[in-house]
Amino acid sequence: MDLSTILKPEAVRVITAASSKKRLLQEFGDLAESAYGLPAQPVVEALQERENLGPTGVGHGVALPHARFDGLDRVVGAFILLEKPVDFNSVDRQPIDVAFALFAPEAAGVEHLKALARVSRQLRESAICAKLRANPDPAKLFMILTEADKVQAA
Repeated sequence: MDLSTILKPEAVRVITAASSKKRLLQEFGDLAESAYGLPAQPVVEALQERENLGPTGVGHGVALPHARFDGLDRVVGAFILLEKPVDFNSVDRQPIDVAFALFAPEAAGVEHLKALARVSRQLRESAICAKLRANPDPAKLFMILTEADKVQAA
């Protein structure tokens, strides 16, 4: 599964100031609405509901919030780079500045898990995260995220 199949260029954003985890989830709701036509508030609620089960901050400044959501026919994603890290209750207790959210259809089983595993593998690569952090331009971020697929496939 390539990230280019789940991520649109318009679903990539750089945020200069998100003051909290809650505010970041609201940014993802806005991004899901503008990029995919999903209603922002239910998206935020679904992400928050998932966070209540356990934080999705996976460490090393990376978070992978995700939720199942009615009204989708496939898994889609959104990426946010934060200029100022925020506390996300990560497993390593470090703030996050790289966040990739996934939204899956309510009935998506394996596809949701494959997408989550794919994003997780990619963002565990310190070289990729370093490139992302060094390029605060949404078009370049999209290219870095989708180019990594091509390199890993080769």
